Amino acid sequence: MPRSSFIHRTAIVLFAAILGGTALSACTTTTTADRESRLSQRQQLDQDVQQTLDRLYRSVPEARSLAERADGVLVFPGVLGASFIVGASHGDGSLLIDGAKAGYYTTTSGSIGFQAGAQSQAIVYMLMTEKALNRVRSDNGWSVGASAGVAVADIGANGQITNNTANKEVVAFVMNNQGIQGGVSLNGAKISKVSP
Repeated sequence: MPRSSFIHRTAIVLFAAILGGTALSACTTTTTADRESRLSQRQQLDQDVQQTLDRLYRSVPEARSLAERADGVLVFPGVLGASFIVGASHGDGSLLIDGAKAGYYTTTSGSIGFQAGAQSQAIVYMLMTEKALNRVRSDNGWSVGASAGVAVADIGANGQITNNTANKEVVAFVMNNQGIQGGVSLNGAKISKVSP
């Protein structure tokens, strides 16, 4: 075998070995501690989701019957937002179908505004149709406002949900420490499924 051919083959083998080593090092190995930490975080999130729903049902009792009619309920117990001219928010949540956990999700959004500060909100999406549920479960995620009308719940003086709100494809409830918030826009939020 000519020397140049031997050097060429050796170079290819070395290059392949380097690529293989790089690919393997890029694969993350999950340690037992990592798995336990993620499990602990998800258990806490599950508790927070239930507490958020309980709080919503105490504030707006009619929301419970709305949830029972919904094809799915997407709950984000703590969406943290901060802004100074440009704002961003992020939160983790869970999708419930017939009251059972059906996956974990994240929500993120960005905005431009003139208010400075930080806040935390809980957001509950009632997915009233199978079409809305399928949008959320899509591999591409769901951009709120891009494909479905989302009505932020309009609560009357008597604490009841108005008919105009209850007849929408997606009904959202936004809560802060003071209670239910009205007049909030959720358009532009991106909701994505978290891989198991």
